[in-house]
Amino acid sequence: MERAGSIGLGDGLDALRAELSLIEVMRLIERTARWVDPATFRLLPVWYPEHSRRGLFYKADWSAPQMNRNRQTGVEVHKHEGNNYAAKALTQALGLRGRNRPNWSCCHIWGVDDATYASTNVIVQDPRYYSCVANMVLLPSPLKAFTDVMPEVKAMLRACAFHTYDWRCDHAAASIADLGEIALDPAYPNSWPRRLDDAPPPGVMPLTPAIQGDIEKRLHAIRRDLVHAGAYYPRGQVRDVLAHWCVELPQV
Repeated sequence: MERAGSIGLGDGLDALRAELSLIEVMRLIERTARWVDPATFRLLPVWYPEHSRRGLFYKADWSAPQMNRNRQTGVEVHKHEGNNYAAKALTQALGLRGRNRPNWSCCHIWGVDDATYASTNVIVQDPRYYSCVANMVLLPSPLKAFTDVMPEVKAMLRACAFHTYDWRCDHAAASIADLGEIALDPAYPNSWPRRLDDAPPPGVMPLTPAIQGDIEKRLHAIRRDLVHAGAYYPRGQVRDVLAHWCVELPQV
């Protein structure tokens, strides 16, 4: 409750919009965004089916819980996944390594739309979409805030991703907005695709032999873990995710 006579600043987004138009925001994103090649997405849609945001961490090849100890209280809690494996998936699918992208951030495109952050983001907590490389874009870290809090920016990223990868999130909690209509917005970048047969956006990092090699390593690692990983490895979850995306693992 505000005290009598206190001065409010109003909504920060309104203050921003008074200084920077949506068209200008989108031009910044248009010129700096880095996207996964659609061919890379088709080869391996989801890179880490064993992980999801808020998923639990295990050590020693999935044989024991990974605990975090509070230095002050001594209390130990089970460590949760934040955004590490999503960022790792996007980085590898772009042909980069973590040290090669300072001050760049992994941004999920599809998530639960809630400006108050009161709702659980069940979409990125779903392993089918958490490390899906069509559900992410790499942006300079300061621009990540636009994707987090401006729904119109998120909507245009979704429209671009749909027309690039021919995929939209089918989770029950996902927005059902008309992505074709969103692509007609005057602020939607001219260089982004508006139809499925349009050229992909600038900033696509092409599929290379090195990326193909990383894909093969990931597939072999998943196959190995299904057989040899410890008791906590989520085998049922991994098989369900692979089946959802029709991913076939290599034979021995």
